[in-house]
Amino acid sequence: MTDRLTALIGARILEEGQFHAGRALLLKGHQIAGIVGQADVPAEACVIKLAGGYLAPGFVDLQVNGGGGVMLNDVATLRTMSEAHARIGATSILPTLITDTPVHVRGAIAAVEQAVAEGVPGILGLHLEGPHLSSERKGAHDPTLIRPMSAEDLEVLLDAAARLPVLKITVAPENVTNDQISSLHEAGVLVSLGHTNAGFDACEAAAAAGARCVTHLFNAQSQIGNREPGTVGAALALGGLSAGLIADGIHVHPESMALALRSKRGPGRIFLVSDAMATAGSEIDSFTLNDRLIRRSGNRLTLEDGTLAGAHLELVTAVSNLVEMCGVDLETGLSMASEVPANLVDAAHVGRLAEGCRADVLHLNESLALEQVWQCGQLV
Repeated sequence: MTDRLTALIGARILEEGQFHAGRALLLKGHQIAGIVGQADVPAEACVIKLAGGYLAPGFVDLQVNGGGGVMLNDVATLRTMSEAHARIGATSILPTLITDTPVHVRGAIAAVEQAVAEGVPGILGLHLEGPHLSSERKGAHDPTLIRPMSAEDLEVLLDAAARLPVLKITVAPENVTNDQISSLHEAGVLVSLGHTNAGFDACEAAAAAGARCVTHLFNAQSQIGNREPGTVGAALALGGLSAGLIADGIHVHPESMALALRSKRGPGRIFLVSDAMATAGSEIDSFTLNDRLIRRSGNRLTLEDGTLAGAHLELVTAVSNLVEMCGVDLETGLSMASEVPANLVDAAHVGRLAEGCRADVLHLNESLALEQVWQCGQLV
């Protein structure tokens, strides 16, 4: 990697939540060296002139099950996933293991630890989506692998939290105790509620114990009713909870997305996730999960019985959908795919264009199509 100073000019730059024209983004090595007026670009800089459009931070995706034709398995698949998602704009990801056996959980923890130690670009940590979920809201998860959290499970997770830079775990209040949630939270784990039929009161109690997130809002969880707000109601009403959203127009109706965005009580925020499967960044149209076939039809992934099974979604498309379907301004949409999730996992070095941050940069054209990606200062 060269440490030569590079200046990107000609595009509007997303700086502190606003786009600015006539500015230059300076990259040096793997970091952002600053943002200056074009007249103030140092003479020694290599200037790259872009044909308009926008410069935004690389996306931060906290729910990535697979990509590049593979699912999370070992360090080799993590490299493939990281490369595939960087090409489509997600320069920082949380590889996600869907409900599996204790052996596979421990294997995923070890693989991510090794990948981080080896410097695989873009791997923030690990997201364990299960196995401590509700069978009533299992979605595409294998019901034979769903189980309550045991004392041994808790010890494995607490040990993983000490070994990994980020650990997120999706759980259902039905299959964990609030004491377990509290122990995980105190160890630095991001506890997220999902695949649950829990009512509002149970979610509120889990949030009081330390849960800070809800996994894929509206999907695989109890809905808002007239006498029971459910998990969705808790996600929107409780300011301590943030929530991931799959904005593909398939998992959630655009009007439901818009209502949620208008209703969310802070400081928690709604952020974008892809819930991407092996098809992301690849040409494959089917794969297996726990020995079950999943097929792709357009952007819809389903089990053979029609159950939705993750998503075939790029975050740049999710941002565009929010802008076009929900009237969200572009700055907010981009923040929901970058700075908001980065803040949630305390990853201050990514998700924003600012001096000292990692040089993960996206160039979008006027139609919001992805033109170029820099990851750690290098063109992908």
